[in-house]
Amino acid sequence: MKLIFRTNDIAEMAFAEALLKGSDVRCFIFDENMSILEGSINLFPKRLMVADIDYFLAREILEANNLDVL
Repeated sequence: MKLIFRTNDIAEMAFAEALLKGSDVRCFIFDENMSILEGSINLFPKRLMVADIDYFLAREILEANNLDVL
């Protein structure tokens, strides 16, 4: 798995996830439940991960939609 995107903005993360899933790229959000521990203040960024084989396609999709890819 590779990290492709990281943000504290829940709307931006939802957008990135929807773009990838809409293109049949499997992705997973890590640290999504950290908000429970931190009191919902978005202190810890959420991470969007993709399979190694899907990384370049996912990168292309996110960059085409003006998202900052890692």
